[in-house]
Amino acid sequence: MKIYVLNGPNLNMLGIREPAHYGKTSYADLVAKIEEYCRDRGVTAVCRQTNHEGTLVDWIQEAYFEEIDGIVINPGAYTHTSIALLDAVKSVGIPTVEIHISKVEEREDFRQVSYIRAACIKTITGHGTHGYLEAVDALLEHGKSASEKGAPGSSCK
Repeated sequence: MKIYVLNGPNLNMLGIREPAHYGKTSYADLVAKIEEYCRDRGVTAVCRQTNHEGTLVDWIQEAYFEEIDGIVINPGAYTHTSIALLDAVKSVGIPTVEIHISKVEEREDFRQVSYIRAACIKTITGHGTHGYLEAVDALLEHGKSASEKGAPGSSCK
């Protein structure tokens, strides 16, 4: 299994930005944690971060052509604003898990809207950086369930 772990704006500032919400783990430490967790499960993880919405859309579309089996995405602030990300995930049909380090449902009113959620198989919020590992497990379970059922979509194409 090969997955993309995509991170949106300001995730590169983990450990610096609002540690009360996002913790003290740096982005580099998060990537190392995800890669080790995936390696132990036979999963190849490609971790990326950008502050640009169009780049996230490009990576989601690239996942289709690279035959990626799943996407873990923390869209950051684009969660609440980007129909483009929603459309990109819907267009590729790759199982996608939305992740948020903080408990967005307990934060500001504007954070209550998630456009991308409608295209995701699961949303994980408020579990800190451990939520990324839960997202990997959700993709593994989804792939296992889909292949057991012989369902279309057990891989990205």
